[in-house]
Amino acid sequence: MEFKEYMKKFNEIMEPYILPKPWSPVEEALYKPLNFFDTPKKEAEEMRFKAIKYTFKHHYENNAFYQKFCKENNVTPDDIKSIDDLHKIPLLEDKFFKDYPSGKEFALWLANIFTGKLPNVVINKRKPSFEDVITAFNKAGLIISYSSGTSGRHTVIPRDKRTWLRSQYALAKSVVTMIYPFPFWKENAYSQWLMSNPFKTNIFAGKIGEVVYHIIKNSDCAIDRPVTAELVRQAMTGGFKSKVIQMMMKRENKKTINKLVRWLKERDKNKDLAAMLGAPFLLHFAMNKLEEEGVALNMEDRGVIVTGGGWKIYEHERIPVNEFRKRANEILGIVENQILDLYAMVEGNGFMIHCPEEHVLHIPSTYYYPLVLDKNGEPVSEGEEGRFAFLDALSSSYPSFIITGDNVKLNGECSCGRSSITLHPEVTRAAGEEMRGCAEEMRKMLAVDLSGKND
Repeated sequence: MEFKEYMKKFNEIMEPYILPKPWSPVEEALYKPLNFFDTPKKEAEEMRFKAIKYTFKHHYENNAFYQKFCKENNVTPDDIKSIDDLHKIPLLEDKFFKDYPSGKEFALWLANIFTGKLPNVVINKRKPSFEDVITAFNKAGLIISYSSGTSGRHTVIPRDKRTWLRSQYALAKSVVTMIYPFPFWKENAYSQWLMSNPFKTNIFAGKIGEVVYHIIKNSDCAIDRPVTAELVRQAMTGGFKSKVIQMMMKRENKKTINKLVRWLKERDKNKDLAAMLGAPFLLHFAMNKLEEEGVALNMEDRGVIVTGGGWKIYEHERIPVNEFRKRANEILGIVENQILDLYAMVEGNGFMIHCPEEHVLHIPSTYYYPLVLDKNGEPVSEGEEGRFAFLDALSSSYPSFIITGDNVKLNGECSCGRSSITLHPEVTRAAGEEMRGCAEEMRKMLAVDLSGKND
């Protein structure tokens, strides 16, 4: 199937995620491009400028706290006249989204950072927990999701339905574009979501997997149990409670790996199409078990792997990305150009993914504007390391103009021939920033004796 026809098939399946016309510049930048990693540069820049300016104006006019922040920085929408002015848009530190009070004051904080008019949110408890507040907002029609760092303090992001649909579509399009020509719509296509059940958690990297279940009908997940904020917090902060959680889950952990191994063997035996998406450490342990059994599968181009969220397998041990690809090729038989990594975060709706040829991270070029900043907040030159920041046009419910705690390098265009800007595949945390990542949350909770070794 030609790529154009392939993406037409994708959009037919994704119709429930495509907002109705008339489209704003944001929808134009998201839905119109055939491939937002390979849109002609002039066209991409024009779309991106219009989309980001539209979103900036929306937040300036409909979010009192952000408008005040912009006025303090002496910037208004009228100051953004061309793409060269985008760097003037005031950026929020990612820490801002974890600097909130508790109880009903947490609900007020969410209301204050939300852009636009909130739906009617009902909280019946006098002293609601963190999860109670999020549940109340989500019952009112929002999608409040979170991530966490090693402190156990959650990063909380409020998405309205419009933003959530855009975000899920962006994720799906990013992945499908790069795994072409994998025929995800076929009856013998199966997926394994290597995170928590998206319908039983509010963790962003788990919950966004709902779209995988829509695209591939035969979908399953590795962790099919409710994963709450408190469970994640206790697991991430360590100490006695963390050890208790891990001890309680020890038997379940072994079942998780055994179930994944059985799934892999069944897909291989039946010559099924198999897509694995999520935390790499789970596949790492499943491959260890297959290796111990002396079993090598032969999935070849019938399998794809898209990892994301962190590469730690134990507290002081990481899986080198290229070594993971090599092992997956040797043990599962999957060709290495169908083993990709994805970089994203709960605060944004941009999904940067490896190209199959060079395995560098490509940035969507039509709605997302990357910045790499030095310690003074000034843009650095191509190839220099700095703090990653971005302007994201897809969010209508919170200002997604953010400085992250990650260090990156902008690479420029890739030798694969795609026109989008790229990031060096090694992303690290800046000095003094706590470790974070949704896969790391799962690892902290689950990493107990999966291969005869504890954290």
